[in-house]
Amino acid sequence: MKVIIFGNLGYIGPNVVKQLRNSFPEAELIGFDIGYFAHCLTNPYYFPEVHLDQQIYGDIRNVDPKILEGTDAIVDLAAISNDPMGKQYEDITMEVNYKAAVELAKKAKQGGVKNFVYASSCSVYGIASEFAKKEEDELNPLTAYARSKIATEKELAELADSNFTITCHRFATACGFSNRLRLDLVLNDFVASAIVSKEIVILSDGTPWRPMINTKDMARAIEWSATRKAENGGEFLAVNSGSNEWNNQIKPLADVVAKIIPGTKVSVNTDAAPDKRSYRVNFDLFKSLAPNHQPVHDLKSTVEEVHSNLLEMNFDDPNFRDSKLIRLKTLTDLQNRKLLNNNLEWVK
Repeated sequence: MKVIIFGNLGYIGPNVVKQLRNSFPEAELIGFDIGYFAHCLTNPYYFPEVHLDQQIYGDIRNVDPKILEGTDAIVDLAAISNDPMGKQYEDITMEVNYKAAVELAKKAKQGGVKNFVYASSCSVYGIASEFAKKEEDELNPLTAYARSKIATEKELAELADSNFTITCHRFATACGFSNRLRLDLVLNDFVASAIVSKEIVILSDGTPWRPMINTKDMARAIEWSATRKAENGGEFLAVNSGSNEWNNQIKPLADVVAKIIPGTKVSVNTDAAPDKRSYRVNFDLFKSLAPNHQPVHDLKSTVEEVHSNLLEMNFDDPNFRDSKLIRLKTLTDLQNRKLLNNNLEWVK
């Protein structure tokens, strides 16, 4: 079995690589990444990529089809990966998250790859309603990031057939610890804030809904889809990936963090305009299709995981939102140092 993980040097990648290595010890695992965040290591006991057979440094916008030869599954994690980055680099977001992903899938299909796994997002639903969103419900992407994801899903659906099974995971909001931790995600930000300032300041009124998922559980879902058969979900599958128990409003999330880290104050902006990025999601389909790969991490254990690792790192940076733990900051810093050009390509 040969698997290539595109975007493996990001936040989710280290846990995906480890999960695949543990589950498929004899597999040939290859990483492919441009390397923006390769240096953003957090509390590693060893280099996470030791689990790979090979690491390729390259741009997903320019993939040589030869590297796909003999591949059984492709996992596409490569992305301009959140709303602030999508706003700053809107055109590149569409190039990387959408156009390059579709082109990669076309090359994979031509090369005889059996399974293609794409990391999509629950953010495609956009605005909460009275009911938790199901896969067939109306989509309302509000940001460049969300628009790129749904555009990709639509084109991937046309490529799937009996020889090419495609799974698009509409993942809940990622959280939890990784050896390339991000603190520009809501739960991780709350834990960091509690450590350095003993205060969590919620910029909204605290009522928006967010489904959450630990990155290790994302990895479990990806393991399932990397070998999924078409008879289990169809040749093309776009599936909400997470758990119903992890639909949370922002204020209660902060309250859990404050309970686990004593002395933490939580404040909300009661005058804030409504945050349209609010959605609850129904994960029943994922539970029925992948009963043995359901999330096993809960909110409390995830907060404790991030908290303990940050303490072990001696994390005490009150300006962490201006550090390499924030992905947009890392990209702009690389550009300011003239290492990346305006198209986010390495300057040679």
